[in-house]
Amino acid sequence: MASKSFPRPHAVVTGASSGIGKAFAERLARDGYDLTIVARRRDRLEELAGRLRADLGVNVDVVVADLSRSGDLHTLEKRLASDPSLEMLVNNAGFADHMPFIQLDPDKAEEVIRVQVLAVTRLTRAALPGMLARHKGAIINVSSRLAFSGPVNIPRMAPTATYAATKAFINTFTEILSREVEGTGVKVQALCPAVVLTEFHLRQGMDPKRFPPDIVSTPEDVVQASLAGLRMGEVICLPGMEDPSLFARLEDDQRRFFEQSGAGGLAGRYKS
Repeated sequence: MASKSFPRPHAVVTGASSGIGKAFAERLARDGYDLTIVARRRDRLEELAGRLRADLGVNVDVVVADLSRSGDLHTLEKRLASDPSLEMLVNNAGFADHMPFIQLDPDKAEEVIRVQVLAVTRLTRAALPGMLARHKGAIINVSSRLAFSGPVNIPRMAPTATYAATKAFINTFTEILSREVEGTGVKVQALCPAVVLTEFHLRQGMDPKRFPPDIVSTPEDVVQASLAGLRMGEVICLPGMEDPSLFARLEDDQRRFFEQSGAGGLAGRYKS
């Protein structure tokens, strides 16, 4: 499927009908991007598209798609791969499954993986060749602070192992990809917000206004952090983290762990 050429830089935003995705669409339109906005809810996409066209004069294409469905995902991939104006892809589509893993329906677990792992992987792969050929572009993969939650007990939120693991995948995928594309003119970022004032938590029966204020952000602030971090070359963006040296130390610890865990033979505690 051939994609039309947009007169301005073009951004594709998935999960654009609400929350962080909607905030990305609004901000990028103000920054002069033409848009393709993607989500399952046509009425919300059309309302957003109409407002952005009228207020800002940008071109906005609406794509109604469920990225857990192979047909919808492959159709969007073809659009990205043939788009000569594509400068930014925001992989934001996702949904919550905050419950103990044993209570999660297996089909729902698969849907989470399809949207938050498979779709991110395939859409990134579709967009990247054109960006590399043009020596210009950016891919933002919306992750979560929960990507770092493996060692942490968070009973109040009770994220399933599946949800948190998909976000950990996004981080590792993005970090390694950033090294592959270094020096090409293409940037990639994993955006890891904490609690955001959106419908995301409300759909799980959790009012984000009841969380401690110091961990709650607005979608607009999250987008501001992401775009500012992208300009600074941040591969992992944690919008609320004041001291970036915390993450630098974590990276150093991970490197040492990786380097020191690969010795051959059998560790002494396993020999008995």
